[in-house]
Amino acid sequence: MRGAEILIKRKVRQYFENYFSKRDVKQLGNRDFVIVSKNCWGGQLYKWLDLPYSTPFVGLFLCGPCYIKLLKNFEHYLNQELQFIEKSKYEINVKEVYPIGMLDDVEIHFQHYENKEEAIEKWERRVKRLKNNMNFDNFFFTICDRRGATEKIIREFHQLPYKNKVSFGLNKIDGLDANQHVVIYDNPKSKRTEVQNGKKLFKLTFLYFDIGNWLNTGMVTRTRFKD
Repeated sequence: MRGAEILIKRKVRQYFENYFSKRDVKQLGNRDFVIVSKNCWGGQLYKWLDLPYSTPFVGLFLCGPCYIKLLKNFEHYLNQELQFIEKSKYEINVKEVYPIGMLDDVEIHFQHYENKEEAIEKWERRVKRLKNNMNFDNFFFTICDRRGATEKIIREFHQLPYKNKVSFGLNKIDGLDANQHVVIYDNPKSKRTEVQNGKKLFKLTFLYFDIGNWLNTGMVTRTRFKD
């Protein structure tokens, strides 16, 4: 039953995407926010709200261990010069060939970039833009259970001192309530062990909480699916 309802609501939003996007843009009061995400979720949000990217975390992904390491020492890593390596230490199952960056000991997978030059140019430009807006009270951090973001890492994420945080996963995590950790419904017959990619996850997020209200107030307000 829930699967059918999710499908219907997704189709409605897809069909009336232009209307919903314009409505959300109109209702948005906070336009100086910064999204820090381990995948394409953040970039999709900026596109949806028709805003310039105020974050370098666009068109790329980080594996769980590297992401939590970066968040624990955020300013240190942002001040590192971007280097490149030929091979990741992780087993990544993707078809594309793309640049793999290093900030000190943190890997960044520039999955949607053509080459190192493009990755460097956009990363440095967007890092500069982010540094001009270093108000952590207006930073919004997300994490999901994809690519090695274990339950332990998600728990560590919620212990970080940042004000605005939300996580996504296929399973509940003891000690995290529904406003901290959003459990994404999956077909019981599915063999998935983690949520879908950032782009698909973003499209589902509207079914679970009010993103605009989160950006405007810092409060996670759950919508239809609360458990």
